[in-house]
Amino acid sequence: MNQRLYYLDNLKVCLTVLVIMHHAGQAYGDGGGWAYTPSNPAEFMPWIWHFFSTNAAFFMGLYFFISGYFVPRSFDKQGTKLFVQKKLLRLGTPLLFIGALICVMTGKPEIAHMWFVESLLVFCLIYALIRRFVSPIHQACSSKPTIIGLLIVALVMGIGSYFIRLVSPQDHWIWPFGIIPLPMEPAHYLQYVMMFVLGILAYRFQWLDKMSNLTGSTALLIGIALAVGNYLRDGGPWNAFVWQCFGIYESLMCIFISFGLIWLFRQFVCASSRFWQWCAAHSYGAYVFHLILMIVLQNMVDGIWMGAFGKFLFIGVVTTILSFQLTWVLKMIPGVKRIL
Repeated sequence: MNQRLYYLDNLKVCLTVLVIMHHAGQAYGDGGGWAYTPSNPAEFMPWIWHFFSTNAAFFMGLYFFISGYFVPRSFDKQGTKLFVQKKLLRLGTPLLFIGALICVMTGKPEIAHMWFVESLLVFCLIYALIRRFVSPIHQACSSKPTIIGLLIVALVMGIGSYFIRLVSPQDHWIWPFGIIPLPMEPAHYLQYVMMFVLGILAYRFQWLDKMSNLTGSTALLIGIALAVGNYLRDGGPWNAFVWQCFGIYESLMCIFISFGLIWLFRQFVCASSRFWQWCAAHSYGAYVFHLILMIVLQNMVDGIWMGAFGKFLFIGVVTTILSFQLTWVLKMIPGVKRIL
């Protein structure tokens, strides 16, 4: 049990760093709307869209998977009332604080990266509601992850995503019915829901412990091959083919990269050193605060020439360090540790 928690914590730390680096690149490439635009037009990296595209295929889905994995154990231990109270405190408080701050800064209803925290809160509350009427799964199950099983899940996700994108393309964000304050990107939302549910099932059926080295390593190799294929898109027939069925291709990347990384960390990054434990304890806060710190830092160094790639690395690395350090400082305040 301890080893499993350690390697998932370590993986979540790395995902947090990847999210920060992803956002660090958005001002210097075609990564969608961003609150800061470099004053020097030379600070632009046309290739970085490959980085954005590959990240978006799996990293938030894997975040939801890991979060879903820990939900059943928390609910079983705490019960409905305490579970809901803790989720409202830990997820709802940063959501309201950062959301209000972003709204003041932008002058419009906006929660930016906190959409993940809000969606996770909604998923957890729905889980708690379901558990009021449905008993948990306790019976033994011999099922385990297989390449065929992962492929089937990826195809179900991909076909669903393909049809969703016919009416709501990628990077199209909505507020449901125009009034519900739950910003979502329909093109990816099926992935997030499925990955959260898969995380719950993975805990109940102990899939991560049962995943064989052959399945895990094969999933990782397939995921790497798909990622390389995505990076090789640069016009031509291959790009046209992948783009035409990108909902399916992206879902394949999501499932195989995610389970491949889980296996990789289970086997080789399961350390429980003080460094990893410190990073794990502050990764949530780093996610919460990184965007505001990043935008402030980008404006501060706007006139300093580092080249587009140099600026991307500088912003990403410094923001990562500052985000973890700020969380560490804030958690010294009485009561804050319960939230962050």
